[in-house]
Amino acid sequence: MDVAEGTPRRIAAAFAAVCLAAGVGAVTVAVVAGPGPGLTGYVSESGITDSGYAAAYQIGIFSVAAALLLLAGALPAGLRAASGLLGVGAVATVVSGAVTCSEGCPLPPFEAATVADLVHGGASIVGAGAVVLAMLALLFAPAADRGLRRIAAYGAALALPVAVVVALALLLVGRGALLGLSERVLLAVAAAWGLVTAGYLAVRSFTADGPSIPAQVGSNVSRR
Repeated sequence: MDVAEGTPRRIAAAFAAVCLAAGVGAVTVAVVAGPGPGLTGYVSESGITDSGYAAAYQIGIFSVAAALLLLAGALPAGLRAASGLLGVGAVATVVSGAVTCSEGCPLPPFEAATVADLVHGGASIVGAGAVVLAMLALLFAPAADRGLRRIAAYGAALALPVAVVVALALLLVGRGALLGLSERVLLAVAAAWGLVTAGYLAVRSFTADGPSIPAQVGSNVSRR
């Protein structure tokens, strides 16, 4: 990898990890310390206007969106599908953070929802789904190296079954402990995958960049 090409990607990967860790931390504080209903409710309930931790929640969500965008930029140029999906996830996450839901974040078919509820819920679903699809895109991308594919394989193996549970719970069960717990597990898996992938890209780019300089010097010496 060329030094000029690898350094910006390494920096983007490092900042992605920092933003993601900070964002997950802020959202976790809002969920744990906020007045939410615990595991029976949605994570998004920490961001409603009446919550005292709405600001922390929104900051965390926007930080996660920035992390997804940075991670998209940190991926190698040949992985456009995964980068595009992460970009979609970043935009959807911004919308999810900017449009807050009403109390309880009601969603159909079991509850009457406002327009804001539908926009927020739809953006949240698109954001999470795009990240899971990005894992699959990396898993089956010929341009991805073995490390990226391995991380994506672990992430997808954990995320896909939970995503199916979330989808079925939304359609068949509605709000409750099953949906609340599975949502948190899915978000935790997505966050862990993002952190590991960003860290791997930062370290891999560094090791790929490092040897190129002494190798070039040695080549020049041998020519002389």
